[in-house]
Amino acid sequence: MNHLRVYALIVLIGGVLATGLAFAQDQGAGAGRRGRDQARAAAGGRGGAGLALRGVNLTDAQQQQIRVLTEQHREQNRASTERLRAAMDAQRAAADANPVNEQAIRIAARNVAEAQAEVMIAQAKLRAAVLALLTPEQRAQAEQARTERGGRRPVRP
Repeated sequence: MNHLRVYALIVLIGGVLATGLAFAQDQGAGAGRRGRDQARAAAGGRGGAGLALRGVNLTDAQQQQIRVLTEQHREQNRASTERLRAAMDAQRAAADANPVNEQAIRIAARNVAEAQAEVMIAQAKLRAAVLALLTPEQRAQAEQARTERGGRRPVRP
């Protein structure tokens, strides 16, 4: 009878550990995707300068200029984006450490903030450069698209 209880307890503990491990791996993968998505969004992401230009009537020349600007931005800021990604990974590792090391968490959080600021400044510069290519009517179209999309910031010249 005691062997049966021990066996049942081992199976129960094994199941709990396996479930916890699977859950932790799933959460880690999600957090990694969120980190990459945040870094991509901060760097201008798929939408270039964070502008809603889908509904804007751009000339072929403007489209080409925007493509060139976003590609230059991507190349020039690749290191900043990687630094942000690495800082976010380090922050996650510091927060997951056992025992808790408050100093390491604070340092990692500061590093993330500095990296985010660097990337956001570059994004703001790209946004300004793209807006400089638009006519006042096109800026109004971009503002309308942003409003419809639920954006918070107004489009400014």
